[in-house]
Amino acid sequence: MGERARMWRVIPVAVVLAVLTGCSGFLVPAGEGEPEPTPSVRAVAPPSVTPPTADVPAQGPDPSPTPTPTGDCPASGTVVTMGEVQTAMMSRAVVLTLTNCGTKPYRVDGYPSVQALGEDGERLPVKVNPGGSMFGHDKGPDPRTLKPGATVRSMLAWVSTQEGGELIMADALELAAAPDAGARVYRLEGHDIRYMDELNMTAWRAELPE
Repeated sequence: MGERARMWRVIPVAVVLAVLTGCSGFLVPAGEGEPEPTPSVRAVAPPSVTPPTADVPAQGPDPSPTPTPTGDCPASGTVVTMGEVQTAMMSRAVVLTLTNCGTKPYRVDGYPSVQALGEDGERLPVKVNPGGSMFGHDKGPDPRTLKPGATVRSMLAWVSTQEGGELIMADALELAAAPDAGARVYRLEGHDIRYMDELNMTAWRAELPE
């Protein structure tokens, strides 16, 4: 594990913990000096095709814009993109969009595959839970077959446990439609979203959770 991925002790007087519905709030480490800029994400290897507009109205936080993908569709026939960081009551979340960029139908059933990475690409011990957050309740998997060009979405939220006290600094997230699908790495830029306790994700669905 890189030096920058070491555990950080949260100082109670420098951290604000907001209580979420159904889970604890995102634990934002205290900044120093001027306020931190709005966090953002950047794809290391841009996805392969431009995801089309979903065929159902989006629910919850605005999932756009997403990184503009280019190049060929991965061998898995799917691509996962990450939207802009959503903020509310000291909490953070992003919308993940899975697109069938291939030429054949793709069966989706379950949750995204999410892994936090350190400075050197090493996997970090950040727990990723199937579950909701203040950004929406997890309704569980909704098995469906995506036609070419079709999309489904998931909400990935930063959460803190009651135990809390320590955060891990991550440099990137590795995202895939499922554990056996080809993954893409997205760099994390911004003070808030690089510090993690745990992550909650909702199942892939045509509509975002409410």
